[in-house]
Amino acid sequence: MNATLEQAQELDRRDPLARWRDEFVIDDPDLIYLDGNSLGRLPKRSAARVREVVEREWGQRLIRGWGDGWLTAPQRIGAQIARLIGAAADEVIVGDSTTVNLFKLVMAALHARPDRRKIVTDDLNFPTDVYVLQGAAKLAGNRLDVVRSEDGITVPSAALAAAIDADAALVELTHTAFKSGYVYDMKTITEAAHRAGALMLWDLCHSVGAMPLALDACGVDLAVGCTYKYLNGGPGAPAFLFVRRDLQEQLLSPIWGWFGQRGQFDMTLDYQPAPGITRFLAGTPTLLSLAAVEPSVEMILEAGIDRLREKSVRQTEYLMALWEEMLAPLGVKLNSPRDATCRGSHVSLGHPEGLRIDRALIEEMRVIPDFRFPDNIRLGIAPLYTSYADVYEGIARLRRVIVERRYEKYPHARPAVT
Repeated sequence: MNATLEQAQELDRRDPLARWRDEFVIDDPDLIYLDGNSLGRLPKRSAARVREVVEREWGQRLIRGWGDGWLTAPQRIGAQIARLIGAAADEVIVGDSTTVNLFKLVMAALHARPDRRKIVTDDLNFPTDVYVLQGAAKLAGNRLDVVRSEDGITVPSAALAAAIDADAALVELTHTAFKSGYVYDMKTITEAAHRAGALMLWDLCHSVGAMPLALDACGVDLAVGCTYKYLNGGPGAPAFLFVRRDLQEQLLSPIWGWFGQRGQFDMTLDYQPAPGITRFLAGTPTLLSLAAVEPSVEMILEAGIDRLREKSVRQTEYLMALWEEMLAPLGVKLNSPRDATCRGSHVSLGHPEGLRIDRALIEEMRVIPDFRFPDNIRLGIAPLYTSYADVYEGIARLRRVIVERRYEKYPHARPAVT
């Protein structure tokens, strides 16, 4: 391949989506940002929208803003996200955190299957998801069955299907594995859950905004997702949840709040759940954070999620070709699937000194990836703004860290944030 920066720059000149990079705040062109799978860059439109909400809507309209669109923001933005995940507009709502939304849906699902005692997940799941499942199992008197991955990268659909039996109330998985980037076969696993009579809940945090999803076509029951990764909603941005339309009146959120109450402003003391997806709201929405989410979702819809996925695949393939040429001879492993059909928009590379390499990249090489134990250096591709030159420079600088042994000056101790 004999890759060069000039070749990467030529790929950028031919990239039909390259213009979207200018829609983001990039104040340091020498900084290589490969962590959009953890926190997306700031869209210029979001910055402008938040200023508008603060200065005009809050500053001038004051509490009248609730009647000017604040009250319906969770439903309005949810309807836009629904277009990215293959759902109907009235099946998605935005509010609270991913963890809170996951707890709501897990408890609602367990309550709907009272005669079944098992929850099924796997050990590639995001730890917070597992914590929520452990807590819910303890509260509801269920047990948690964790299917093990043999290679630390994938879990075959057959292994999961074998664990889903007639005692399973709920199956909960992360659609794109946070360490390896492995993408599960949503339709096959959902069908396996349904054959056993279980409900299926997907965590879409590492998928939404990076690839087209088809929740309704796959018959998915429930889903959650965040908005601060590929949706670029900002740190602490609110999450969303999905409930299939025909299940909405059958399920009840365990957190009863006035935004999920029928006749919210009647102020009655007896809780009656609101109709439809609104019943899964709880407290007052975080309007300033919601304001930052909406413009980025609109941009993704405008750019086209299918085109973004095509670019993501091209860029991750390019990254892996660079790995093969420049890093594999140095003992760096590929900890992600080679097959693009079962790989998300981040690639994990493994090295015994991964943590110290990561620190050297961040602290002296002006490259920001992230690290996941035990050895994963995660490189995230956000196709709206990641350039081919970013990918090339990121790999070239990583190679320098290893060849020049720059990592040796850093301690083995874990920093507070990785």
